[in-house]
Amino acid sequence: MAKELVSLHFLPPQFHIPRLPLRPKPPQNPIFPRRRNRTSSNDDGVPSNEVKTIAKFKSRHNYIRVIEVSRRSDHPLAGSRFLLLDTPGNIHSISFLLKTLTDSYFDVFATLPPIIPPGPIGVLGFGAGSTARLILELYPPEYTIHGWEIDPSVIDVGREFFSLSKLERDHKDRIFINIGDALDASVRTGFSGILVDLFSEGSVIKELQDPNVWRGLKSRLRKRGRIMVNVGGRCVEAEDSERDGDLVMVETLKAMSQVFGDKLFVLTLGSGDDSSVALTGDLPDLDAWKKSLPVRELRSFADMWKPFTEFTLS
Repeated sequence: MAKELVSLHFLPPQFHIPRLPLRPKPPQNPIFPRRRNRTSSNDDGVPSNEVKTIAKFKSRHNYIRVIEVSRRSDHPLAGSRFLLLDTPGNIHSISFLLKTLTDSYFDVFATLPPIIPPGPIGVLGFGAGSTARLILELYPPEYTIHGWEIDPSVIDVGREFFSLSKLERDHKDRIFINIGDALDASVRTGFSGILVDLFSEGSVIKELQDPNVWRGLKSRLRKRGRIMVNVGGRCVEAEDSERDGDLVMVETLKAMSQVFGDKLFVLTLGSGDDSSVALTGDLPDLDAWKKSLPVRELRSFADMWKPFTEFTLS
């Protein structure tokens, strides 16, 4: 893989990082990272001299880029690295040098462990390991990570540029990475929880609009197990213009509702322009959930869930 890397290649002037959803209740007048195709008279992109590409190549499955924002930048993304996949450059992993939380939907994923039984958590669409890092660093050893990623080059990138190798060394009995089709994921004892983050060509994969796929995943859960899913939204830019982010999100949620009925909840980040996340199972005791979360910044997510039956596009 190293032969294919393009190091220190600067991006075009005033590069726009694809829009990331910030945590609820952001500061007044926050500076949002922008999607590539947005322009504004109040340009808040990261200046090109503060951003560099440290890897860029094509694998069998993806067009892969790793970008880094300078630690000297006064932008909120200072010191961050992003894994961008597919031609639109949607973000699939993010890490910061000096903090654990990501200010994105990965932080929502990190709220799952307290509401599931201890045991194996499947991460379907492992990326460079953002979700795994949060759970392994925030929760006790009773929770283990079993990741699936179809592209071995993405795992290579995670190990080289996102400290995935160190994460594997530090938690060698808690993290297991599998190369292959995530929809075939299984463990002998069943999953306590499954985190689904499956995109291809810039869109939630088509299989997730099939109720039978959700029946299959549900059958691999332990008793009281849950599934949490990044269902995308209008912030997602697909290579196929007909794969509208909002439309695909709604079709995915409809497929899930055929399997989980009224035990399906949706959380939307930002003001409706950002990612939405789905959760299966009964709505947990919110006070107990918040008290069990390991860091204060995660607690506000618990109050944001709405039943799918009440979900509307803003």
